[in-house]
Amino acid sequence: MAAAIVNEHLPKPLDATSEQPPLFDGTTRLYVSYTCPFAQRVWILRNYKGLHDKIKLVPIDLQNRPAWYKERVYHENKVPSLEHNGKVIGESLDLIKYVDNNFEGPSLQPKDPAKKEFAEELITYSDTFNKIVFTSFKGDTVKEAGPAFDHLENALHKFNDGPFFLGHELSLVDIAYIPFVEKFQAFLSGVWNYDITAGRPKLTKWIEEVNKIDAYKATKTDPKVIVELFSARFLAKH
Repeated sequence: MAAAIVNEHLPKPLDATSEQPPLFDGTTRLYVSYTCPFAQRVWILRNYKGLHDKIKLVPIDLQNRPAWYKERVYHENKVPSLEHNGKVIGESLDLIKYVDNNFEGPSLQPKDPAKKEFAEELITYSDTFNKIVFTSFKGDTVKEAGPAFDHLENALHKFNDGPFFLGHELSLVDIAYIPFVEKFQAFLSGVWNYDITAGRPKLTKWIEEVNKIDAYKATKTDPKVIVELFSARFLAKH
């Protein structure tokens, strides 16, 4: 079961004028952007495992990012990154496994061998899924994006003992996908009037069920903001 609900006060993002927090002072810090789906993966997991007091959220303003973040914290200059045990590590898919393995709280990795294998397949496919949909924004969007959502619909048929990718229990697979499905659903609906759930009952149910999870709800972005951000990034005339 997920940890108890925590109504967390979200700190203001740090920008180019902000001072750097202490580094390697024993505090575990998760550097995020509130609207970044990659960072959102780790943020959801941290919430679900009840690690609010163990992992401090440090939001960065990606539009006006502080120079010290690249110079002294994470040379890749991306989010998410996690400062833990005297090192800083990145890459969201690696981080969700790292946090699940190295911190207390419910494990989100299956023990069943068939589910374990399927989980790895789907987590690997998530990069392909994202690439297909992001690329579609520059082309025949609905036609190109559709098969990626069909893939998810088919995957959700594999284990019928519940609404999630691995059946009745939430897993790292769901956490890998939901930030992107959330953003894509808002953008495709807002700009192309395309409903990703139409004709996809399993995907519809999955989105409904994930939206009941407080650990996820606390990380969501207003759909209007998503449309604005994605329009500026993907539809702007160069």
